[in-house]
Amino acid sequence: MSDAGATATPASGNTRVRSPYVIAVICGMAAFMEVLDMSIANVSLLHIAGSLSASREEATWVLTSYLVANAIILPMTGWLSDRIGRKRYYLGSLAIFTLASVACGLAPSLEMLILGRVVQGMAGGALQPVSQAILNEAFPPEKRGMAIAVYGLAVIVGPALGPPLGGFLTDQYSWHWIFLINAPVGVLLFMLGTRLLHDPPAQQARQRAAAERGGFDPWGFALIAISMGSLQLILDLGQQEDWLASNLIRTLVVVCVLSFTFMIRRELSHAHPIINLRLLANRNFAVGNLMIAAMYGTLMSATVMLPLLMQSMLGYSALGAGLVMSPAALVMAFMMPLVGRITGRVDERLLVSLGFFSLSLAMLAMGSISLNVSEDQLIWLRTAQLLGVGLLFVPISGLAYVGLPTTELGNASAIFNLSRNLGGGIGVSLMTTFLARQTQSHQVHLVDRISPLDPAYQETMSAMQSLGDPLTSQAVMAAEVTRQASFLAFMDNFEFLALAAIVLIPVIWIARRAPQVHGPAAPAEYHG
Repeated sequence: MSDAGATATPASGNTRVRSPYVIAVICGMAAFMEVLDMSIANVSLLHIAGSLSASREEATWVLTSYLVANAIILPMTGWLSDRIGRKRYYLGSLAIFTLASVACGLAPSLEMLILGRVVQGMAGGALQPVSQAILNEAFPPEKRGMAIAVYGLAVIVGPALGPPLGGFLTDQYSWHWIFLINAPVGVLLFMLGTRLLHDPPAQQARQRAAAERGGFDPWGFALIAISMGSLQLILDLGQQEDWLASNLIRTLVVVCVLSFTFMIRRELSHAHPIINLRLLANRNFAVGNLMIAAMYGTLMSATVMLPLLMQSMLGYSALGAGLVMSPAALVMAFMMPLVGRITGRVDERLLVSLGFFSLSLAMLAMGSISLNVSEDQLIWLRTAQLLGVGLLFVPISGLAYVGLPTTELGNASAIFNLSRNLGGGIGVSLMTTFLARQTQSHQVHLVDRISPLDPAYQETMSAMQSLGDPLTSQAVMAAEVTRQASFLAFMDNFEFLALAAIVLIPVIWIARRAPQVHGPAAPAEYHG
């Protein structure tokens, strides 16, 4: 591992002790801003559609275009860092992301907004993995848990704060501000990064080696773009298009499978691949990728399901649902640094097991609520969910990098962040589909149990008919059946997530234990 001072100490002479934490704030804020933009526009789609004379379906491309562009560029960020230089690539991406955000906020048409989101997603794809790679090299081993905690706080809290912040800005000002708010933050981070970020000697050596190798693999680039783009489109449009009943989805599945197959073969056989898939031969890295994908899939599923439940079943507004979700972020702000301090001193596998067990209990509790649940209860249930997540991100990240050479940290970060994002996308798609299917199933079962011969049914219908038209009473009864069926489907989803979390616990014990850190003399790498 390169000396932290080489990365952290700017020309102005800031000390090694202080500079890494300033860098952690810069990298954490940049990653937070990028992750926030994945979800901040969700609650503003109707406003965007109305303002730009578009339909709701057309407006969803504001979300899809960003995610597809992000998925395409994310696995290439390690390779691009080595080719361009990490600092240059990072600051260039930050500048383009900021300018694209302004362009989105000022877009006069939906087409221009979607184009801006594509550029924003391509530039933003670098901010997560490169931030993590910078932090891994800026902090000495005994303090790396805190670095991961700062980064984890950004990428975990960002999706939770996106909807309430987006709702507030849209209601109080206009949808344009959900993009324009990035401008002052981006400018400030760019100025600080220009002064404080420096490529360490190891990174400079990788850049020189990449320049000497020269060449560009267009086939590898094309296969990565096609495979990642088609997969993201399948995840985003699958439920809307009724999955394999749609010609579009069937075509995308064929394209995705073929391009993935050829991409894997290409990257494994190429002497200098864009994505170093050989890193997955490391047991800890393979298990870490699986764990982070599962954790983020569970987190994002709950993050999507809970506001949807509150808005469709419990009568909350989008902003109200977001405000219920927000207090749990305070738990994360407390948990992440605490876990960061003990990581390396306590077996990370034990922390991960405890985290998944806690998350399972929280999901199980969520799956046992009623339609009379109070706002306070929902806040505490969401807090319990993030309490478990707070025990997961830092130790999983620590375990994943055990045994990897420092020369591959950039490539490893790209793959690790790709796994996290894909896990979130797959989890949300599966849970959305499961919700629709279970709603239909419960509705069939409930209708079967409604009989005109049932005294309870007769009493209910008589009471309603005495207050209005019989046809209205039947419509009210049908609506209530649908409502109850939907609620039962939500409960099924949370119970499924509880089961998934508990099943994951044995898997983490496949990984080797990370070396215990007792002080500055701890080894930078572990090859056990």
